Amino acid sequence: MRLILASASPRRRDLLGQIGVVPDAVDPADIDETPRKAELPAAYAARVAAEKAALVAGRHAGALILSGDTVVAAGRRILPKTEAEDEARDCLSLLSGRRHRVFSAITLIDGKGVARHRLSTNMVTFKSLNPTEIDAYIVSREWRGKAGGYAIQGRAAGLIRAIQGSHSAIMGLPLYETRALLKAAGYPLD
Repeated sequence: MRLILASASPRRRDLLGQIGVVPDAVDPADIDETPRKAELPAAYAARVAAEKAALVAGRHAGALILSGDTVVAAGRRILPKTEAEDEARDCLSLLSGRRHRVFSAITLIDGKGVARHRLSTNMVTFKSLNPTEIDAYIVSREWRGKAGGYAIQGRAAGLIRAIQGSHSAIMGLPLYETRALLKAAGYPLD
């Protein structure tokens, strides 16, 4: 039973390794990840994960396809995967001292083409960040390409007052849900 990870994220590959899973191949899906008009964050994460899996499934008949998408949301607002310093600074300023949600969606398509979906909803609370703390985090460059402008597995961990939910989901792959889907599909675990 071949497992294809439809993600270029080294974090997702490392997280899979934590539960003893090594994908047979990594085949990132190149899709348009632009949110649709009035699309809510949870629905957006689920749609993007499903579209990534469907695209990659077309290239690997009979294989298990695992995809994921993680979205940081402030209210109904989907925060970007930051690529520029000003974006990261804006995200950190917005999240400073407040609670926000992190949605981590996964899709697993089995060898028969049946898709199963899971969504992990998590809460993260940042401490109130002063300008010096934001500047120091910007200099670290950890924010580059990260949803909401931060990586919980790095320096940002020292700026987070509390989390409710799955730490692995906030990093990019909800391991409990992933393991359950893989087991249900007959993937050899344990």
